[in-house]
Amino acid sequence: MANQPQPSTEKSLSDELFDIVSQACWRWRLELCLLALPSGTFVLLHFKGKFGPVPSGILVGLMLVLIVATPPSRRLLGRMLHSARVRRNLDIAFMFVPGRISERKPRIISIEKTNSGDIAILRLRPGTSIKDLEDVTQIIAVNLEARHIKLTQDPARANRVSISILRTDPFDDKASPQPLLNKAHTDFWDPIPVGINDLGKVTFVGLPEHSLLIGGEPGGGKSVLLWSLLSAAALDRSVVLWLFDGKMVQLAPWRKCAHSFVGMDIDRATAALEALRAEMELRYQKLLEYEVEKVVKGDGLALHLVVIDELALYVSHPDKKAAQRFSDLLRDLLARGRAAGVIVVAATQKPSADVVPSSLRDLFGFRWAMRCTTKDASDTILGSGWATRGYSASEIDPARRGVGLLLHEGGIPVLLRTFELKYEDVVAIAKRAFNLRQNVDQGDEGSDK
Repeated sequence: MANQPQPSTEKSLSDELFDIVSQACWRWRLELCLLALPSGTFVLLHFKGKFGPVPSGILVGLMLVLIVATPPSRRLLGRMLHSARVRRNLDIAFMFVPGRISERKPRIISIEKTNSGDIAILRLRPGTSIKDLEDVTQIIAVNLEARHIKLTQDPARANRVSISILRTDPFDDKASPQPLLNKAHTDFWDPIPVGINDLGKVTFVGLPEHSLLIGGEPGGGKSVLLWSLLSAAALDRSVVLWLFDGKMVQLAPWRKCAHSFVGMDIDRATAALEALRAEMELRYQKLLEYEVEKVVKGDGLALHLVVIDELALYVSHPDKKAAQRFSDLLRDLLARGRAAGVIVVAATQKPSADVVPSSLRDLFGFRWAMRCTTKDASDTILGSGWATRGYSASEIDPARRGVGLLLHEGGIPVLLRTFELKYEDVVAIAKRAFNLRQNVDQGDEGSDK
């Protein structure tokens, strides 16, 4: 049998031109529609409305002036044009990346403008994954002329991904003052304002039933963060404070508000944790009597906040036996204290396995990574794998004090800068908190009324 000629799979020149024109029209569809609107209006007025060309042109001009001069319509038009431009540039960027992303470009669902750039919500095509996007993030950033981009997968739908496009430094402006600065009192059960994220929104942290590990290089802003959390706790006179200060000065303003204040003495530190564990055991007896599973707001059982600055000093103390005892007690409080209303906040410069045991470090549900020197150090705080997904505290500008990555309720690290809180402000808040507490019997508050 003679070989039959195979149909050609190559596109003709006219087909290629048609594809190019149709794709260009689709990318510029908003702008084309906006151009067509006044042109169509002019045609309707001139030919259907029997207006002359001059009156029709004047009416169309007045319509355009009205749209531009009215603030709501002008802002709406600006947002639409901006979203169209970002959508178009992102679509073109997908064309120039190697691999499956260029073959099966993600569908762009929405664009949201932020203080530092944009956030695009994407729907991945079948046959692709977020890993394909992660492999080409740097190429996409170059094509978009962006400082940095990072990806976040929707935990509910694997095919939904948000891509944050950072164009400017979100923390160029001066840090905002701590909102608690002039507060007369607080309720520690309420979320605490801790900073401004890279979208320009206030970030809150709810500490009841959670514990927080803070890590980073010296001068990164850990002390200011601890002060903010202590401000919220001390201004709630029902909260019992247990302070462990490896430097003796960072937490000193709060010592008069504290049930226990310990410096560098490892034996005193161990004795304080033993006392707190005994209190926790009594607390569980109370819960058993009340027939409830955990401490809740309004049940009369006080929250106990443990703040440890320079955690490594205690868990890596030269007295190995005392250090091990401290670690064991702290591990027990982290493991069992959640339901009993015991909250642990610990800060250290290097929470690596040789300084802080991983069995202890992994019990902290919330993590806050300030500026780190390496990606591995960042992952040590946040958890393995976050740096490869674009969440690395090693990329934070050393000059940006107080900027860090917070991993909390959302399950995705949030880039934010802590509120400004000067030492003299801390002293003033601590005095106000002490005056609030001085008429309260601290022993009764801590013994579960």
